Amino acid sequence: MGHDVICVDNFFTSQKSNVTHLLDRSNFELIRHDIVHPIWLEVDEIYNLACPAAPGHYQYNPIKTMKTSVVGSMNLLGMARRCGAKVFQASTSEVYGDPEVHPQPESYRGCVNPIGVRACYDEGKRAAETLFMDYHRMHKMRIRICRIFNTYGPRMHPFDGRVVSNFIRQALSGQDITIFGDGSQTRSFCYRDDLVEGFIRLMAAPDEVSFPVNIGNPGEYTIKQLAELTIELTGSPSKLVYRPLPADDPTRRRPDITLAKQHLSWEPTVPLREGLQKTIDWFRTIDPEQYRPPTPNF
Repeated sequence: MGHDVICVDNFFTSQKSNVTHLLDRSNFELIRHDIVHPIWLEVDEIYNLACPAAPGHYQYNPIKTMKTSVVGSMNLLGMARRCGAKVFQASTSEVYGDPEVHPQPESYRGCVNPIGVRACYDEGKRAAETLFMDYHRMHKMRIRICRIFNTYGPRMHPFDGRVVSNFIRQALSGQDITIFGDGSQTRSFCYRDDLVEGFIRLMAAPDEVSFPVNIGNPGEYTIKQLAELTIELTGSPSKLVYRPLPADDPTRRRPDITLAKQHLSWEPTVPLREGLQKTIDWFRTIDPEQYRPPTPNF
């Protein structure tokens, strides 16, 4: 779109190779930095997507995860206030916890265990939303809050610990596919390109859209269905194996995207089968050995 883009990353769950194709562009700049520490830039818009999002990663250092969401948000909100910038918070469907309302509308306040192993992420993101709303109310700042549901697509880290990348990696290598629980828990999977389109539309929306907006695909699949589709599309001989379900793992997850349709004229266009095939095709082009697992857990 012709914007000058400054990308800030501490490379905890990513690596520079993912943006190598952008480094020669005159309007792209990469800075290695952790937003837990202040940073001073002159910008018009800020997209805050900083935080490990897979359970194995955010539980690896839960205190740092909480600091990223809370202290990091305060640093970016402070910079946005100084610059007069519009600021976007990548929140998460995890603010709904293990939901008692289905599908989940933005008005639902959630069912979260504040002292569980997932709380560093869930409550950190909830606290970040609080900060964004308070900065908006106190300082009239232009904010956007996007509650992101499960997302997948090409360039996702093969060892990011997410269910899509785990299943594809296991299927392509002929390993057994690991399902936690009995596989009946559901998720809704949004393809990368649809998600980014939602980001852009939310950031460009009128300033009245300062409330959280769900961005995700309302198609709902069981984890077992995802595993079976992955095996079908890869032609893998992999078998399904089952492991105990982790603590506080949500049993159902599906976004109500009514607000996104009304205020952004947005809804996803890529069905799971199509998006999963594109993701598998990309995984076939890479060598997983060239990717550093983000934490010792993977």
